[in-house]
Amino acid sequence: MRTSFTQNQRATSPGGKSPKEISIKTNLLIKTGIVFDKAVSFGLLPNWFAYRGMQKETIKNYFDRNDNKKNVGSYQIVHKKERAYNPLPYNIESKKDLPDEKGWWGYSFNDVPHRYSDETIIATLPNCLVTWFNNPDKGNDYYPAILTDDRRALIMREVAYKQQHAKVLRKAPEPLQIEEAIWVTERVYHNHSHWLTAHLPKLLWLRNHNLLHKVILPPNRTAAMNDSLRMLGLDPDDFITYDENQPLFVKQLTVMDTDRFRPELLRLIPTAYGVHEAETPYRRILISRAKASRRKLINEEEIWSLLEPHGFQRVFMEDLTFQEQVTLMKETSVLVAPHGAGLTNMMFCPQGAQIVEIADLDFPNPNFYALASAMKHQYWIINAQSEGDAHPLEKNMYVDPIVIKEMLTSLI
Repeated sequence: MRTSFTQNQRATSPGGKSPKEISIKTNLLIKTGIVFDKAVSFGLLPNWFAYRGMQKETIKNYFDRNDNKKNVGSYQIVHKKERAYNPLPYNIESKKDLPDEKGWWGYSFNDVPHRYSDETIIATLPNCLVTWFNNPDKGNDYYPAILTDDRRALIMREVAYKQQHAKVLRKAPEPLQIEEAIWVTERVYHNHSHWLTAHLPKLLWLRNHNLLHKVILPPNRTAAMNDSLRMLGLDPDDFITYDENQPLFVKQLTVMDTDRFRPELLRLIPTAYGVHEAETPYRRILISRAKASRRKLINEEEIWSLLEPHGFQRVFMEDLTFQEQVTLMKETSVLVAPHGAGLTNMMFCPQGAQIVEIADLDFPNPNFYALASAMKHQYWIINAQSEGDAHPLEKNMYVDPIVIKEMLTSLI
């Protein structure tokens, strides 16, 4: 069995075919117009095509396909697929009033009341190559990919092989070889919301099962990421890291594939951070985006003048350390905020907190509704109007003060 992925690898196929036989087959494939992934399925090494045409499959597909083979690793379903029974947003009377546009997210507001949580899977696979790239055109967003020992790319949530990975691998040095590791890093791990909802829960599950010592993390982490680990009694420097310019070859790679809003995983957060040990929450908080570069609330001052007399405190999350944010949320019973990463901090609010999201429902992102439901909070959605010609994620918003007044009447 192969123990490394290199561009100088000898040109032989698993079936033992000679280079001449493969060359004949290659010419035939090209003449008949069969695409690259078909060529790879005939046993041609992906680096013949500079890693283009990689076949893709889920973790389950990998194990189903290798069911009769030895030394293919292990596969465990931690949580089965399960349907939720979530309440409607507090200010919505009927499910039909919820947007049904799935957009980028694969599910809609209308799906959340009975949304299915996908399985939680932990699997160990032999001889995997892990690679990644950053996209400077998208805020330097991070994209990882995992290739198995039989030249397939794993399809996981927020882990997927793209053509840019082929370009990276063509120029990459020899992979660094590691005996065993656990890979938890997903796309845009450095985003505050993605770190809290997609990464910390996996780390906590692994810690509960004495597997944290095998986890490999990116070398470049935000201060909030490191502080979130320290608050758990973990030293960020104790984790294995990697050279960002060198791919990894792991002889025994363990991965977790999860639903980002799986309640059993998300609820590990408040327990780990002592939220349930906090005193009765009393704060009413407005998270301001006035210092943000996008999605500002145009009439924030007008809205603030309505909230302040009712005991609200206005905060700028970017001015607080991670520990200060957690402490503040532990004391919060009502959280009001425009759509943005700051709302993710509801994870540190005591169960039953009232979460009021101000968002443009012409671009309906259901993630915070799903998160609030998983955390057993009371969720409100306040529709706002976006302003300008920019991408929906970039537009500022205006919210009708009358709607805020009505919300306050119900809160009091």
